[in-house]
Amino acid sequence: MLKLFILTPLACAIGVLFNNAVAQTVPEPSSQLPEVVITAAKMSLPLTIVTDPKAPRQPVPAHDGADYLKTIPGFSVIRKGGTDGDPVLRGMAGSRLNILLDGQQILGGCGGRMDPPTAYVFPEAYDRITVLKGPQTVLYGAGNSAGTVLFERTPPRFTATEVKFNGSLMVSSFGRHDEVADVLYGNQNLYLRAGATHSQADDYKDGDGRSVHSHYARWSTNAALGLTPDANTLLELSLARSDGEAAYADRGMDGARFARENVGFKFEKRNISPLIEKLEANIYRNYIDHVMDNYSLRPMPKMQMLSNPDRTTSGARMAATLRLAEADQLTVGTDVQENVHTFRSGTMYRSMPRVEDASFRNFGLFGELTHQLADDDRVIAGLRADRWHAADSRAKIAAQTNPTANTERNQTLKSGFARYERDLGNQPVTLFAGIGHTERFPDYWELISKESADSLSAFNARAEKTNQIDIGAIYQSDALHVSVSGFYSKVDDFLLTQSQIVKGARKGLTITRNIDATTWGGELGVTYALNPLWKVDGTLAYVRGDNDTDSTALAQMPPLEVRLGLNYDDKTWSFGPLLRLVAKQDRFDINKGNIVGQDLGGTPGFAVFSVNGGWKPKKGVLLSAGIDNLFDKTYAEHLSRNGAMVAGYTQTMRINEPGRTLWLKAQIALD
Repeated sequence: MLKLFILTPLACAIGVLFNNAVAQTVPEPSSQLPEVVITAAKMSLPLTIVTDPKAPRQPVPAHDGADYLKTIPGFSVIRKGGTDGDPVLRGMAGSRLNILLDGQQILGGCGGRMDPPTAYVFPEAYDRITVLKGPQTVLYGAGNSAGTVLFERTPPRFTATEVKFNGSLMVSSFGRHDEVADVLYGNQNLYLRAGATHSQADDYKDGDGRSVHSHYARWSTNAALGLTPDANTLLELSLARSDGEAAYADRGMDGARFARENVGFKFEKRNISPLIEKLEANIYRNYIDHVMDNYSLRPMPKMQMLSNPDRTTSGARMAATLRLAEADQLTVGTDVQENVHTFRSGTMYRSMPRVEDASFRNFGLFGELTHQLADDDRVIAGLRADRWHAADSRAKIAAQTNPTANTERNQTLKSGFARYERDLGNQPVTLFAGIGHTERFPDYWELISKESADSLSAFNARAEKTNQIDIGAIYQSDALHVSVSGFYSKVDDFLLTQSQIVKGARKGLTITRNIDATTWGGELGVTYALNPLWKVDGTLAYVRGDNDTDSTALAQMPPLEVRLGLNYDDKTWSFGPLLRLVAKQDRFDINKGNIVGQDLGGTPGFAVFSVNGGWKPKKGVLLSAGIDNLFDKTYAEHLSRNGAMVAGYTQTMRINEPGRTLWLKAQIALD
């Protein structure tokens, strides 16, 4: 890691030598508010969805990353309470979904997944969210068997001194209110950016009027100083802090602290020479200090419990984009990430020393090539190699000697993909087909927080290997947009977690074991403009999984889901209903699943109807409103945690979703 701290500033210094390069336009964050309420995100490039998190959205605007992602076809969320659900893409959760915040990895501390990476995201604080489906890139870290999600802020460029402001206020049923403010000052040579978010809510009620233990309060701040000595150079220093608390309906403890501290440095240099189009480097440190207890956010129990894990994740990345020939663009680079997890417990925890239980390190090399075969044909391919190191520092597990204490693992894993894309010259159609292979090292929740089938420790669980085929097509004309994508995946040594049903596991705990699995499915999206004012849109998502080793259904697969919307927009007023239809799920495997949750049984289908509207009285001002679950239906998602017994609340098999929810949001953007 020390070498990278030295090399990154060196790369910056080298880049600054090329100050006379030809100018290249860099996109600026838009201050223009969108005119419509978005109900469906479209795939505009093969296996890629890019969406604006500042745009008003139906259902109720999201307060964390997972809450936002669930509105994108193919995504589901494992519900735990009012916040901090785990995102699931095509039935795959946890570290199978690579999530980056401004190019940085952030790993939670809770052994029970109270704080997945998306728990530290307030979507509206970012300028763009990009979803890359499947193992079809090697640029953004290792193990992305399900896909990659990029939460990004766009570095601005100014030609004169300017001040910009974006802000919003949202109020909703169940005492929820969100406040967001972002201020940007800049000129030709530098910019300053500062932002803050706050979100708070009381317990929500389901359709039957039963309260769900789900209240939360979260805040975050961020700041960045950027230097832009010329049109092709960027150096940025960024800082962020956040904290909060959240009640959970699925367990005996709540999250009393979610403190995050971040520092990052970014460098970019463009148009260096005919060969070197761009050099980029970033380095970062994320520190998570998490506290969970059973008394801060619920009635005082007879016996108080508290746990205080923390995690420090540091990393760096360097990459160069090369124009090898007119038809060939190559991105090559290296990245490194290391993290250390420690733990302490007890109500007097502040006076106790932290004890390390695990550490991980990964060093990766990657290259991704785009080759233009002809005007309408191209091939994109990439290779990646990762050298992993993990250390088990636990002396004991549940008061017993750890059989893998002080054991270290070192392993080299490989990933790669190739995709062919063709634009039909006489039709607005793009066809694509790709094949990908990725090898995923087991994460903390699989190696450290679980047992194995025949041992107290799962530290020797094998790495997961995914081979996947992706195919699809995109049609886009003035009135009609259609996108369809499908996949077929074979996973060797799939890391399954299951509870209480194999010998060697102590009752009540969850184990990790390797199986072979098959999954397949896809997504369909259609948008059609009936006329300049009205359009209809619809999406469909389906995934099916099989546990080939046990000859059962693969657990934690979401059911078939369809969304249908109708939208009116005259650039001042907008209105539209949204119907969400979810089929029953009768393919399950009780007590088996992933690091987040296990199957509880089958679920019935349901339909939820919502309406929304918007008014744009003048440039830069937008008022939007909606009613979610208009008919106050009582329902629960198939991917939900089991409801826990919490004093003063009704225990349910799954965590029920909110009943009828009214929301109103005001946004303002000033140049």
